[in-house]
Amino acid sequence: MGEIYSGIRESRPHTFNDLGDTSQNLEQDFNKGCLKKADRSFAQGLQCQQINSMAALMSLDDSVFIAHSPQGCIGCTTMATDGFRVGQAHRGVKLIKNPRIIVSNIDQNDVVFGGEKKLQEAIVYAGERYNPKLIFIFTSCASGIIGDDVDAVIRDLQQTNKALLIPIHCEGFKSKVCASGFDAAFISIAKYILNKEKTEKIPNLINLFAPTTVSYKDQLEIERMLATLGVEANYIPFYSSLEKIKKIPAAVASTSICKVFADEFMQELADVYDIPFSHTVMPIGVRNTDKWFRGIAKIVGKASEAEKIIEQEHARVLPEIAKIKKRLQGKKVFICGGTGRSFAAAALLEDFGMELVGLETPTYDVDAQIDIEYLNGIHKNFVVDIANMQPFEQINLVKRLKPDVFIGVPTWAARLGIPTTHVLDMKRPTMGYDGILYLGNKIADQVDNPGFNVKLAKHARLPYRENWYTENPFKYIEG
Repeated sequence: MGEIYSGIRESRPHTFNDLGDTSQNLEQDFNKGCLKKADRSFAQGLQCQQINSMAALMSLDDSVFIAHSPQGCIGCTTMATDGFRVGQAHRGVKLIKNPRIIVSNIDQNDVVFGGEKKLQEAIVYAGERYNPKLIFIFTSCASGIIGDDVDAVIRDLQQTNKALLIPIHCEGFKSKVCASGFDAAFISIAKYILNKEKTEKIPNLINLFAPTTVSYKDQLEIERMLATLGVEANYIPFYSSLEKIKKIPAAVASTSICKVFADEFMQELADVYDIPFSHTVMPIGVRNTDKWFRGIAKIVGKASEAEKIIEQEHARVLPEIAKIKKRLQGKKVFICGGTGRSFAAAALLEDFGMELVGLETPTYDVDAQIDIEYLNGIHKNFVVDIANMQPFEQINLVKRLKPDVFIGVPTWAARLGIPTTHVLDMKRPTMGYDGILYLGNKIADQVDNPGFNVKLAKHARLPYRENWYTENPFKYIEG
């Protein structure tokens, strides 16, 4: 992967970050090759790839995470820290701990004179205080602009440090596609831990790649489903360890819970270690769960067994889904989420007879086009906003489209008094056959009981002028 793929998702063909249009127009323009790279002349925020690189690994055992950055760059790690703490509680850990994060704290003087001395001090301190097996060093926009030779610092200190020092080059300015941060993390794992070393295969072991936003209940559900096929999951890298990572080449197959999380890395494993992989969809909703399950079953040679299991699962959950559908039939929905999760949630609406009116997601690519073509066959012509954290566009669209429920991070839409729920839930089930039932009932309960959001709307103020809501929501997209 390091030689073939740069870790920058813009380098992949047909990848777009800034778009706004109807779903029908997007499908047609993509097929015609008419989509062009665009940009926003105004942006309200951006999730950078450094945050995703850190979040992907922050629950690894016996590890320390050094951000060679200003202190503000790790602000968003609070979300991953919260998920890590809750995940420990769900897994029965009694002495709950935080991830070990150290910031070199680059300041304005370091921008002029260089920050390598601070990085050296941070690495030495990490080894002396924590005695870890792994020390990950994450670069940042600041360290990249300065030009600090992070690799040279690590080479010098590796000789005297017991821990394995692993640089992850995730400078935020490299990519506007935040999923590039996942790729940067996996590139370093491949280079510094696996190092193309072959190992004996373990029968029925598969690599199951999962991001930090997958709850423990989801993990148990996915592992339950895989166990029915007679396979064991090497669950990585969330709540993983150095030993589990070293077992990656021993697997007979790979799959990922999130469609965009480890696709490049699984291709690398196929090329170097002859490990076939399944890259389908995120298992949210009946159709997607069936598709995800069939994908991995085919790889391990158990397609016929999978069909029997799917039939049994349908007999168990479809009657319950029918009850939920009566509560949600015809409700209009706006969805916001990551590329894999948002499209998966949109397909879920078919189970409950809901109408998709708008969808916001960070990236549009070949996989998204496949999903859009499927969704256009189910729903009417809905609006698509390709935006990496641009809530000013989201609120404009939500006010225009007037959905009955908003599915996504509810910070902004809840202030409009709209019932909100989301599938980016690190604490409750959303995936697999059991997750369908929990998620459906959660959405229905929110629709039936919108009281909190209604009261919130009376007291919370959105930061936009009223005349913004009369403007074209995509007016700042240029090109």
